Amino acid sequence: MTPIRIGQIVPSSNLTMETEIPALLRARELIAPERFTFHSARMRMKHVTKEELAAMDADSDRCALELSDARVDVMGYACLVAIMSMGHGYHRASADRLGGVAAQNGASAPVVTSAGALVDGIRAIGARRVAVVTPYMMPLTQMVVDYIRHEGIEVGDFRALEIPDNLAVAAHDPMALPGIVSGMVTDDVDAIVLSACVQMPSLAAVALVEALTRKPVLTAAIATTWAMLRALNLPTRVPGGGTLLSGAY
Repeated sequence: MTPIRIGQIVPSSNLTMETEIPALLRARELIAPERFTFHSARMRMKHVTKEELAAMDADSDRCALELSDARVDVMGYACLVAIMSMGHGYHRASADRLGGVAAQNGASAPVVTSAGALVDGIRAIGARRVAVVTPYMMPLTQMVVDYIRHEGIEVGDFRALEIPDNLAVAAHDPMALPGIVSGMVTDDVDAIVLSACVQMPSLAAVALVEALTRKPVLTAAIATTWAMLRALNLPTRVPGGGTLLSGAY
């Protein structure tokens, strides 16, 4: 069987999407026949500010073109806040444009964005109201909350961890997340977004937070993996991937 090529467009300082998405798909390989390889192109970004995010997003076309040279089977734009900082609904425009770049290079491939995947994943599990954890400074966190609300999803309690340096976000201990969530109001929500950021590690804490809260828990990385599998017309069951990757959605 020819391996499926997973392409990712990532910020230059991102460490986590090239860790958590391969970890999820390697776990899937234990229960399914498909095999995956992983390929990335990078957009320059060190600090999570609106200015750096806008400059980085302008580089995404180049990355899509480079990945299309590798004839990847699916592309994931792996920066949620960059998409959301560009205005409401931008995940649709970005996916369409990047898909066009690949098609013009004779290498059509579906494009998913972590921003769109998170919104779609929340809808897929039937959640109408969510609690959200982000590593961003409060203004960017509020922007993410507003973006999600604009998509018709209510946001209850949310936390901004206010970590400005992107490498410091990657170094955040995922096992601190259960304690953070325990200090939030979650009894009035349908699901918890444990990491609304592709850089903040969270995979190790997902099952624990689901057990503690008795709520579905999803993350940007989990949602992106789910969206990639759907784009590839593959079953979405991934051990350790929480409710969204249970195979039911």
